[in-house]
Amino acid sequence: MKSRRRHRIQEDAEINITAFMNLMVVLVPFLLITAVFSQITTLQLNLPPQMSGAPDKNNKEKLQLELIIRKDQSLIVADRKVGRIRAIPAKQGYDLEMLVTVLKQVKARSPETKNITLLLDPDVEYNSLVQIMDSVRIIKLEQASEDEPGFAELFPAIAIGDAPPLRSGKKK
Repeated sequence: MKSRRRHRIQEDAEINITAFMNLMVVLVPFLLITAVFSQITTLQLNLPPQMSGAPDKNNKEKLQLELIIRKDQSLIVADRKVGRIRAIPAKQGYDLEMLVTVLKQVKARSPETKNITLLLDPDVEYNSLVQIMDSVRIIKLEQASEDEPGFAELFPAIAIGDAPPLRSGKKK
């Protein structure tokens, strides 16, 4: 008889899931909110196009813009087919104002071009890369009205690759 009473007492015990439910009520909205923020801050990047031996007749006159970013904080704007367009020397860091000026001129000559390839030295800082990417993608307009947005796109399709090595005759 005693063993039956003990067995009955153990069966009557209930599981308390209140603490677990409270955790789920807090955790689920938090995970949903952070998932939306990570989606907003994502920027799609592409690999640079592969060089082919045969030139494309249809793509003969299109600009293939490259921006070479050196660790000594100098920038080189170039066309893959033609060569160097403009070298921007270092000026207390990367000269982003001059870069934007040069890219505006390039965009004025070739408005249909949306692609740019950023070629980086291995030791370029991540923060510098992000600032350069922001400068290359969009520019702030000086004369923005209420009807028009205050920003214009320059080269929104960004590809990233490794910079070609410096020639032995140049300074590092």
